[in-house]
Amino acid sequence: METTEKQTVREQILNAFAFRHATKEFDPAKKISEADFSFILETGRLSPSSFGFEPWKFVVVQSQDVRQKLLPVAWGAQKQLPTASHFVILLSRTKEGLTADSAHIQHMMRDIQQLPEENAKGKGNTYHHFLADDFKLLDNDRAVFEWGARQTYIALGNMMTAAAQIGVDSCPMEGFDKDAVEKILREEGVLQGGFGVACMVAFGYRVREPRAKTRQPIEAVTSWV
Repeated sequence: METTEKQTVREQILNAFAFRHATKEFDPAKKISEADFSFILETGRLSPSSFGFEPWKFVVVQSQDVRQKLLPVAWGAQKQLPTASHFVILLSRTKEGLTADSAHIQHMMRDIQQLPEENAKGKGNTYHHFLADDFKLLDNDRAVFEWGARQTYIALGNMMTAAAQIGVDSCPMEGFDKDAVEKILREEGVLQGGFGVACMVAFGYRVREPRAKTRQPIEAVTSWV
């Protein structure tokens, strides 16, 4: 028999999904506490990624000067950039940092995952086969970056859901000039070689209640085999 505790947790999670919406404008007077934002970032850090290789980096843009520089090249963040309590740009590694023999992948296997040498070699071979043959990515640099960027969206989703569970609003964004944003971040010294911008997300507190959530029925988006 299902426990009351499990029913309560399930209800709390669904309530968080119902609460979350793409907040276009935040209350600039309300700031997320350090503890709450650290919690949100931690859910991103703990997110799963393909092979566990964590191709992401989270750039928290709190400088109003940098936000103003981003404003002209981020058409999808016109209200979020000036008003969000916290603004995050999610980066993904590019091809040079995602090949099996790259310093990052070798570091992840040996130093972070602490695989024995033989296991690291085996996993590296499997990973290379995956990139080269299963997904056929290695002949297209942008495809490798986009594959890495897909991993960042897992972290993005987890951070937004975690935020909603503690009453913090969010808005994910792809409305920006990628090259122009990367140029600004390079000039600010926060975008190093081997990374590109995947997406953005703003966090804060809503200034108005959203309209009711609209979604297709479960039967329209689910097939059972």
